Amino acid sequence: MSDDSTLSSASKLNTADIVSQFKSLDRSQPANWPVYPQLVLYFFVAVAVLALGWFLYLKTVDSDLVAAVAQEDQLKQTYLDKYAQAVNLDALEEQRKQVQRYVTQLEKQLPSKAEMDALLSDINQAGLGRGLQFDLFKPGSIVAKQYYAELPIDVKVTGRYHDIGQFAADIASLSRIVTLNNINLSPEKDGSLGLTTTVKTFRYLDPDEVQSKPAEPAPASK
Repeated sequence: MSDDSTLSSASKLNTADIVSQFKSLDRSQPANWPVYPQLVLYFFVAVAVLALGWFLYLKTVDSDLVAAVAQEDQLKQTYLDKYAQAVNLDALEEQRKQVQRYVTQLEKQLPSKAEMDALLSDINQAGLGRGLQFDLFKPGSIVAKQYYAELPIDVKVTGRYHDIGQFAADIASLSRIVTLNNINLSPEKDGSLGLTTTVKTFRYLDPDEVQSKPAEPAPASK
C-alpha cells in the first residue's frame, strides 16, 4: 500500500511540474523556456517544416504531372498520325508514283533551249497555214522561274474570224505548252479581223541553269 501511494504521489507531482512549466512563458525568449515547452516547440516546428516541404514537393510533382499528361496526349496524336500514314503507305506510294508520272509527262511538253527555235517556227507556221497575216511577231525577254523559263511573244495577226479561231485551236493542239494571253479582237479597215495577243511558250531549265540561278527570297511571314 505504501509503495502504490508513493508512486501515485510522484506521478501527480511530475504532471503538476510539467503543467507548471507551460505557465508564464516569455514568448520573446524561447531559448530560456523549460525543457518540456522547448520540446513541444521543437515538435511543432519540425511538423511545420515537414508539412511545408511536403506541400512544395507535391506542388512540383503536380506541375510535372500536368506536363506529362499534356505530352502523353501529344504523343498519342503523333502515334495516330504515324499509324494512319503506315496503314495508307501503299496508297500514298502509288499516289507519289502517279504524281511523278504526271510531272514527267508535263516536262516532256516543255522544250529545251535548243528546241525553242523550232517551237517559234511552229507557231509562225500555224498562223501562215490558216492564211493569216502576221503584222507583229516580237519575242520578249525570257522570265526564269524556279524550274522553268517562259518566253512571251507579242503577236498580231489579221484574217478571217474562222481562220483566227482555227489558229487558236492549232496553238492549243501543239505538242508543246503554248498559251494565248491578253487576247484582243478588233475589226480592221479592210473588213478583216485583227487578233492581238501575248503568246507564252515555256521551256525547262537545264541543270546548269538551275544551279546558277539565284535562290528566290522566302515569303515574308505574317
